[in-house]
Amino acid sequence: MRDLGVGFGYLMKGQRWVGGHGRWFGFGLLPGLVTLVLYAGALVGLGYGADDFVGWATPFADDWSSPWLGLLRGTLTAVVFGFGLFVAVITFTAVTLLVGQPFYESLSEQVDRSEGGDVPESGLPLWRELWISARDSLRVLARVVLFGVVLFALGFLPVVGQTVVPVIGFCVSGFFLAHELTSVALQRRGIELKDRLALLRGRRMLTLGFGVPLTLAFLVPLLAVFLMPGAVAGATLMVRDLLTPDEPAGSPTPASPYSLNKDW
Repeated sequence: MRDLGVGFGYLMKGQRWVGGHGRWFGFGLLPGLVTLVLYAGALVGLGYGADDFVGWATPFADDWSSPWLGLLRGTLTAVVFGFGLFVAVITFTAVTLLVGQPFYESLSEQVDRSEGGDVPESGLPLWRELWISARDSLRVLARVVLFGVVLFALGFLPVVGQTVVPVIGFCVSGFFLAHELTSVALQRRGIELKDRLALLRGRRMLTLGFGVPLTLAFLVPLLAVFLMPGAVAGATLMVRDLLTPDEPAGSPTPASPYSLNKDW
């Protein structure tokens, strides 16, 4: 349980870092603002269209009497919108990071530089970095959608669907949100997707301590935009403490100058 507090501490450290580096805070706001406008439009459209979709998907209930028809379709409309909001929270970071790849990579590098030591650089052209980021984000999104479908179905269970399932949903969201944020610093260090996931699974409570509070905060759209630069900074600080330089000889992964911290 201590790791939950440590993970939250990295989130706070990141916010303090950008608070003390105002230029980088403003620099990191731009991608979030662009993505927010896109997502706001999508959610407004979903809000207007969810009831029509539910009506189309439940023709068998057309002849039901009141209040059962309204109760069924009202509940399903809320569930559909909730699922859309869940997907938006999960994908907001991935899309913002993709849109703002050059911005956030520069921000992450500056955090490394300010903390001393090596400042890893991928050495890849921008188009290659964007391709890797998009490819890995789609792979992660496939996992998220799988979890989302299962949780969506479990949401119909009495009591459990309204208590336990939302908690699990926030934990899933928090884990993958933390993954997307740490991927900025980890990708620069040459860490592949499967190793990034293994790293975070190995420190699951720390990852949830970082990601779950951020997921809850990201439910407020404007707050998500303002927290994003500090979240990238905090994720970079966390990555620095989770990774250690490889030994000069006998490294099992010579293509990457870093290996996972043996302490965990």
